[in-house]
Amino acid sequence: MRVTNGPASRKRRIRTIKDAKGFRGRRSKLYRYAADATDHAKQYAYRDRKVKKRTFRQLWQVRINASARAAGTTYSRFMEGLKAAKIALDRKVLSDIAATDTTAFGELVKLAQEALKAKAVKA
Repeated sequence: MRVTNGPASRKRRIRTIKDAKGFRGRRSKLYRYAADATDHAKQYAYRDRKVKKRTFRQLWQVRINASARAAGTTYSRFMEGLKAAKIALDRKVLSDIAATDTTAFGELVKLAQEALKAKAVKA
């Protein structure tokens, strides 16, 4: 008796069609086009998981820079001062502080500027 792979193939094709739910036209109805569309979508998803990290870091830097400039310094001098003061806050937390609590961010700027002055005297 000849054994075919029919049930498994049908299951795989139906899974692909279900993955393509929400796509327009034949891309959600016909297996051939749905397979192409879902493969492409998975490539985008993989790539954009990496891009997401990049864009968020960029957003955090912009927020920190805007608040630092409002406090009278630049982003790079502020970050250098934090490093000199041994304040280990990441950009995500700094950006949140900059956006929500300006007084606390102002204190961080003062600490960073004092550390920069101490660094300049030492050198």
